[in-house]
Amino acid sequence: MTVTELQEQVARRNAERADSNNESAGAVDHGAGVKIAGSKILVTGGTGSFGNRVAAHLAQYNPSRIIVYSRDEKKQWEMRQRHADFDYMIGDVRDQNRLRDAMRGVDIVFHAAALKQVPSCEQYPFEALQTNTIGSNNVCEAAIQAGVNVLVALSTDKAVKPVNAMGMSKALMEKIVVSKNMAQIDTRFCCVRYGNVMGSRGSVIPLFRKQIAKRQPLTITAGQMTRFMMTLDESVDLVVYAMTQARGGEIFVRKAPATTVYDLARTMIEKYGEGADIPIKEVGIRPGEKIDEVLVNEYEIRRATESDTYFVVHPEYRIPDVECHYPLGYEYNSANTRRLETSEEIGALLDRMGQVEFYT
Repeated sequence: MTVTELQEQVARRNAERADSNNESAGAVDHGAGVKIAGSKILVTGGTGSFGNRVAAHLAQYNPSRIIVYSRDEKKQWEMRQRHADFDYMIGDVRDQNRLRDAMRGVDIVFHAAALKQVPSCEQYPFEALQTNTIGSNNVCEAAIQAGVNVLVALSTDKAVKPVNAMGMSKALMEKIVVSKNMAQIDTRFCCVRYGNVMGSRGSVIPLFRKQIAKRQPLTITAGQMTRFMMTLDESVDLVVYAMTQARGGEIFVRKAPATTVYDLARTMIEKYGEGADIPIKEVGIRPGEKIDEVLVNEYEIRRATESDTYFVVHPEYRIPDVECHYPLGYEYNSANTRRLETSEEIGALLDRMGQVEFYT
């Protein structure tokens, strides 16, 4: 039996057993009372790629108020030109007092504020700790004090078996968020974890587009390096699903295909290069980078439930009575997920990504 066939079999079994796995992407109500309509929503790091897209998505469901909380007044001004009806607050997640002000009366928090560039976090690891770990704990504590209903924190595949400062700081963030629901509190905390979000600020696709436009060589670190590929809209679907399904302490993972960096570069030259002879140049792996990324490690998968679209990693203090059918040592990574290899497959995903000018 292939890995794909095994995943499909496990998905069918767990879907039959897990009554709570309603996978409608449009679901906006939770049995415990979470409703977007009429809710006051705070998005930390709200001027980033994800914050822009999730705020615009949530606005469709008529929340009473959407607050964008971030440090960058220039990005807030730019976002205000597109979303004048949102409220904007200048603030840093390192500032506990400012967070308490921002949380007043808030029902739902999407915590996206982070230092996410691997090279800068490698150079300044204490800054990564201050924002990604300590800042995240500040957000959680402010949410508890304000009586927030649910908080969804955004994490990354780099938090799994981390080898760089960004991933390490995010791994600690996950531990902090997941631990909050060990106590008897009203706020439900959960995380979402995903790989490369296509077109997000600082990611490789906008870089390749710029290099192609200038007819420069496309610089890749290692051709065989694999990365999960997810659109911004799929990342939004994941956080809404997590918000509506969380009991507290889970890490939600959306399954995603992967491609090699070389195949992505080759496809983008074919798609956007207008026939130009643009070379691909390997520049070597940067400090803190992996060849393959992991979304669910071999220990987490023993306490995860699975459906066609998601893994839900349950906290160690509330492991579900579901048998794991994967062999010992199996992990879900960018080398064994569905591989996109042809220009047609990768090109179709690039088309689904849409325009990225607002997010780069």
